[in-house]
Amino acid sequence: MESCLAVEKDVVKVLTKFNAFNDHSKRVVTELIEQINGLKAELQNAPEDHTLTFIQQELLIQTMTKIKDTVSRLAIEHRDLHSSVSKVGKSIDRNFTPDFAACSRENVFNNPEKMDIINKVICKHYYRQGMHDVADALLKEAHVTVERYEKEPFTEVHHICDSLKNKDLEPLLAWATTHHDSLEAENSSLEFMTHRLKYIELLKLGAGFQSEAIAYARNHFRNFVQKHEKDIQTLMGMLLYVPNGISHSPYGIYFSTDTEMWLEIYDLFIKNACQLLGVSENSPLITCINAGCQAIPALLNIKQVMMQRQVSQIWKGAEELPIEIDLGSDSRYHSMFACPILRQQSTKNNPPMRLICGHVISKDALQKLANGNKLKCPYCPMEQSPQDARQVYF
Repeated sequence: MESCLAVEKDVVKVLTKFNAFNDHSKRVVTELIEQINGLKAELQNAPEDHTLTFIQQELLIQTMTKIKDTVSRLAIEHRDLHSSVSKVGKSIDRNFTPDFAACSRENVFNNPEKMDIINKVICKHYYRQGMHDVADALLKEAHVTVERYEKEPFTEVHHICDSLKNKDLEPLLAWATTHHDSLEAENSSLEFMTHRLKYIELLKLGAGFQSEAIAYARNHFRNFVQKHEKDIQTLMGMLLYVPNGISHSPYGIYFSTDTEMWLEIYDLFIKNACQLLGVSENSPLITCINAGCQAIPALLNIKQVMMQRQVSQIWKGAEELPIEIDLGSDSRYHSMFACPILRQQSTKNNPPMRLICGHVISKDALQKLANGNKLKCPYCPMEQSPQDARQVYF
């Protein structure tokens, strides 16, 4: 982020110079054009056999000299702008690292099987985005296969998303009705919120559609009374203000925030649809790219520090990173345990172990603290046997 801000400052400086040069050049050229048009009009109004007077000759010479000087000065100023633009390029090179080889491992995708996995991940991402033509072309060129059941659910999801963007609720209503039981099991309010939005859209059409809105409420809201009784009471109260203009009533906020309600429905549908499909909201490709964008700057910095201190051999592409990088709560998919003794994260080979006293340490710490068949807890004076420790599963 700091790099982006640094480059942005240089870009703003260049744009300021460009705008100033643009305003100055327009003003100067306009003045010259007006002066030339004045001389032209004066000469055109003169008789055919008119001979230029000494004053007129001087004016023409002065005007031609002024034009040459102005063009020359503008050319010099324009050349100066080129140097300012080149400084932006240098600023980009200075603030951004063009070589990311220090953060890559050449053997990650060094065989056809791994390349097939990458191509499949990219194809599935395109299917999730509704770009079926691109995905099919990639499958054909990469000679990989994606099962049909992996494509079709995203086709339906993308169709519903497009409908919501066009403010068409019918495909979503049909989908929510079909998956009613599954949505109830997830304790989702998507189906009710969709019917609520449909009801509000009917009220927006005016008093002529009031009876239709009442009929719609009778047909669909009865199934949600137990969970959304207060919301339904609010929706019914709107009917009192329809004849006089509901947008200026106490319920006007529901109609002024119309766009927010559509966005809320859109986001909730994506979330629930992915839950029912058993996939994450973001595709694996987006998740990896976002994680990489957050991690790479920190990795480049630590790599540079390690090279300066001549300890770069410590990081030789092992399975764990040389530093801990926080990717945020959205990127945490499982519980983690860091040993309070060795200050390292647990792994399959080094799982967390619970002692009899209730304190938890890593297996490596347990083995280092054990003295034969005796172990003294590092946090309390209780002595125990290492064999009594039990592995903790998250």
